[in-house]
Amino acid sequence: MTTEIKAPYAVPSDILGALRSHSRVLVTAHTHPDGDAIGSCLTLAWALHSLGKEVCVFNEDGIPGFLSFLEAPTPVVTRLEDLPWRPELIAVLDCGDRSRAGEALQELMDAVPTLDIDHHLANPHFGSAGNWAVPTASATGELAGLIALELGVPLKGPLAEALYVALASDTGNFSYGNTTPCALRLTALLREQGLDIAALREKLENNWSEAKLRLWGRLMSETRLLEGGRLAAACVSRAALAETGSRREDAEGFVEQLRRLAGVRVSLLLREEEKDGRLFTKASLRSSGSDSVREAAAQFGGGGHKNAAGATLAMDAESALEALLPFLRDIWN
Repeated sequence: MTTEIKAPYAVPSDILGALRSHSRVLVTAHTHPDGDAIGSCLTLAWALHSLGKEVCVFNEDGIPGFLSFLEAPTPVVTRLEDLPWRPELIAVLDCGDRSRAGEALQELMDAVPTLDIDHHLANPHFGSAGNWAVPTASATGELAGLIALELGVPLKGPLAEALYVALASDTGNFSYGNTTPCALRLTALLREQGLDIAALREKLENNWSEAKLRLWGRLMSETRLLEGGRLAAACVSRAALAETGSRREDAEGFVEQLRRLAGVRVSLLLREEEKDGRLFTKASLRSSGSDSVREAAAQFGGGGHKNAAGATLAMDAESALEALLPFLRDIWN
């Protein structure tokens, strides 16, 4: 382990061995990726690229627009038929189970050795070549950063930007209770090695479109306070996206704002989506302190962390709200 940072967990030898011994590595994370998913993928991709490996980042949904400023060592691929080569190893990051990597990858994961690198509590260790699931880590990016250090790669340049985004995204800019000393030490090391945090925050936060502004304004006005003010819920219908000219990703982060309301114990964002003619709703749940939303998400096949969880429900947003309510009431009953 590097002497530059004191880490509470060592990178497993099978993880390092697999990354060192394979020349062509496909790096991926969950679909509908967030900052930690993309940031940790790019951190690992840059580390492997620095070692002379052929690396490709794959995600069915690509890099969301608000993270488009992050650089990848090679173009990010969204279709398996566009892969430049058949991978020798697949590194799956930030997926609580293998299905979160998307339907397209499942057959390939059966045929190619797979690493599972994650920080979700219920991770079932699905990696055939190695598993490193650390629920106490604040972000999967924290693990990716430690892997880079163990491989002898400096935390500089585009890698540093990706790592900072991963860490900051899953810790609420280092303000959530899951923020670890290790995450803070990594961030200090990034700064010591030249990362311009102020410039990066400018790219990360000051990039709203007018459509996003209009969507958030609409959601603010339509947010419902339920259960005596303990639950704040907002629905993002397909109509709302169309009428404001906004995109699915423009709703990212809104659920966090609802927690700012005094008295709110759980915030809920319900976003309607459609795929292959099927309507479904993505539910994002947030809480604070001892209030756990993970169990409510698990009732619908979802999961996550105590204070941040999600699930997909095969129904419209209004129906999803009614379906979730009984399980949310359990939190304060």
